[in-house]
Amino acid sequence: MSKPTREAGVLLHPTSLPSRFGIGDLGPGSDAFLDWAGSAGLRIWQVLPLVPPGAHDSPYAGLSAFAGNPLLVSPEWLLEEGLLPATALEDAPAFPEGHVDFAAVRAFKERILRASFAHARSIASVSAAVARFEVSPAQASWLPDWALFAALRAAHGDAAWTAWEPALAARETAALEAARKEHADEIAFHVFAQFLFFRQWERVKRAANARGISILGDLPIYVALDSADVWSQRRLFAVDAAGRPESVAGVPPDDFTADGQLWGHPLYRWNVLAEESFDWWIERVRANLRLADLVRLDHFRGFAGYWEIPAGAASAREGRWATGPGLMLFLAIRHALGDVPIVAEDLGEITDDVRQLLATLGVPGMKVLQFAFGEMDSEHLPHHHVPNAVVYSGTHDNDTAAGWYAAQPDWAQERFRAYFGVDGKDPAGVLVRAAYASVADRAVVPLQDVLALGPEARMNVPGRAHDNWTWRAPKDAFRPEVAARLLRLAELTGRVALAR
Repeated sequence: MSKPTREAGVLLHPTSLPSRFGIGDLGPGSDAFLDWAGSAGLRIWQVLPLVPPGAHDSPYAGLSAFAGNPLLVSPEWLLEEGLLPATALEDAPAFPEGHVDFAAVRAFKERILRASFAHARSIASVSAAVARFEVSPAQASWLPDWALFAALRAAHGDAAWTAWEPALAARETAALEAARKEHADEIAFHVFAQFLFFRQWERVKRAANARGISILGDLPIYVALDSADVWSQRRLFAVDAAGRPESVAGVPPDDFTADGQLWGHPLYRWNVLAEESFDWWIERVRANLRLADLVRLDHFRGFAGYWEIPAGAASAREGRWATGPGLMLFLAIRHALGDVPIVAEDLGEITDDVRQLLATLGVPGMKVLQFAFGEMDSEHLPHHHVPNAVVYSGTHDNDTAAGWYAAQPDWAQERFRAYFGVDGKDPAGVLVRAAYASVADRAVVPLQDVLALGPEARMNVPGRAHDNWTWRAPKDAFRPEVAARLLRLAELTGRVALAR
């Protein structure tokens, strides 16, 4: 059998996997999902950023651009590997099944991780493995700062670093040396938590690759103000001496929000990054390619031109366009890392400079079928698709296909029905089939659309601060008949290799 150039995939963040402990993790639930995905002919698993979530539990406002999310560590695998006392899970609380209660999960997982830390310290082989992990070149550029940042943040009741004592916020040498001594045990705990995350994620990635499934990661363009990166690399970000942003990131008004989106993340000092040969960005891409086989660059248009909003502005409407690093950044990345397998999230207000950058790099962009019916001849309609693209029924920022269709005005619903020649009773099935049938080389659909779920299964509402990122797949999501349906669709549309 020859490997097809056309592939199908599913969008599912690990936190949404079924599990016993209130949140999807890297344990048995991930193996069950991968078995199901392999049987469904899926060859891509797209995840959201795997970083420790920050404000409002968003993976796009992580506390670090490099660290892994300890909430994803599987307690069951800790038991399996002898890294947790046998009785540690006997009093695990009951968690809701359909959504993540982040506060309850965070308290439980921290207790489990600390129990593992105390237990594993007496195991010489584990201590040696942690020591090797800590000094590995893969961690050298970020782990010391992350572990110290996490320890100090905990010591300050999870307050943002801008609220710490001025000497620590400013990273004065004497203050940092004193903090490393005072918080040595807590620093060691956060190193250990990262060791566990990367150990378990590497196992999951090997399991995916062994089934012929590639991981499509997600790299947000910006990092949060309250992050180890801004605290430790302040020269690279548009913040003043006290850490206050001079201007912040967002997007102008669009189909999602009438006032645009005011993300609040600090902007980059691209001139400083250029003077340093974009070393920080190169390391960030390198780190993401250790986690994934290919990487989606979120908000790609910001590399050509970005929306700059004055700090303190009431809404994103007050912003203006500014020039991004453009081709220079990607030439530096290519020089250091070779041809990096990336997907460009080229959504939003796309101008000629963005199109030119995409064409020059030759990387695939995105087509989103939910965007196809709001105007007369949208580029997201299937007859405008191109092979070098990834087509989606919707993204993590969209409603589910069923919810989207139900919320459309009558004229958009009529256009949808007329375009596909359907009665509109199964909009999710229609969009999944249309994605698979597209000429785009890759088709990725959210699991919610595979299961034809309604708006209650939506992952994120852009512009809404609370109640996002909590959706979890039902226990019976990975049914054989659903896999058989997807496999047949992949066979019909050339997205799996057929035996001759």
